[in-house]
Amino acid sequence: MSIPNEMRAVVIERFGGPEELKLGSIPIPEIGPREVLVNVEYAGVGVWDTFERKGGYAEMLGLKPEFPYVLGSEGAGTVAALGDEVTGFQIGDKVYAAGFLNPKGGFYAEYAAVDAGHVSIIPAGMPLREASAILGVGLTALRGIQDILQLREGESIMIAGASGGIGHLAAQLADRIGARVFAMASGEDGTAVVRKLITGTAIDGRREDWMAAARQFAPQGFDAALLTFGGGQAEAAVQYVRKGGRIAYPNGIHPEPQARPDKTINGYNGDPDPEIIQQLDSFIRAGVTVHIAHTFELKDAAACHAALEQHYPGKICLRIT
Repeated sequence: MSIPNEMRAVVIERFGGPEELKLGSIPIPEIGPREVLVNVEYAGVGVWDTFERKGGYAEMLGLKPEFPYVLGSEGAGTVAALGDEVTGFQIGDKVYAAGFLNPKGGFYAEYAAVDAGHVSIIPAGMPLREASAILGVGLTALRGIQDILQLREGESIMIAGASGGIGHLAAQLADRIGARVFAMASGEDGTAVVRKLITGTAIDGRREDWMAAARQFAPQGFDAALLTFGGGQAEAAVQYVRKGGRIAYPNGIHPEPQARPDKTINGYNGDPDPEIIQQLDSFIRAGVTVHIAHTFELKDAAACHAALEQHYPGKICLRIT
């Protein structure tokens, strides 16, 4: 595969609003011995990208990033080159990858240099577009359901924000485990999406009496809950978890759920590693998928970020090539 010296990328020259996202040409990153160069075709876009664009992670973690800066923590495409120590891949393989805060640049570009441990062959039959947007939310959902809540077959769980990126993956994962899923979605469109993906119950938290439905679904209280947003409705949802029940939420939601003396509440990060990526792969092969609400062209990245502030079910992605 012939690799040019430069690539198209959406870059920022300083932290700020969506208007800082500009299409430009920059050098292709060099790969280290344990890295894979991915010719990116689609990049997943998440709400965490806006926090990164504003400089939130740089401030929070004490980072000193170099500009021009390329966003994008997940994507899918074709293997273009391999580091000397990389095994298990061939040039031309279709892969998806995660690379949060990658110092060599993210996936809003034609090429990305990624740690080989965070790269996987796309499961057979999964389109590149969907593959590009499933890792971030999928890993975060799986960490919550499996590692933090340790959800078991037959247990009841409430997913608050079930039509969002993390939520609609968490609802599917819990359903596949064999749990009894009560999915609180948002809007008629979001509720319709979730109902197609799970065998459990999905209701519109905006329009339906979700409290009455929750009491009917789990009269003794839910064994577990995953909260993907904070605030009044999330605090109300906590009340429907039984004494001794478990509650999890991904770090970054605001405000954080308040501690309760009779329930376990834990925040967590959706950190990638080869083992959990392999576990997510197995769920994807079993039918877990991601809903893409909108696809934007690379040149329209600013409009894409503006859309993140609007209502939509599932995920949004960028078409790179």
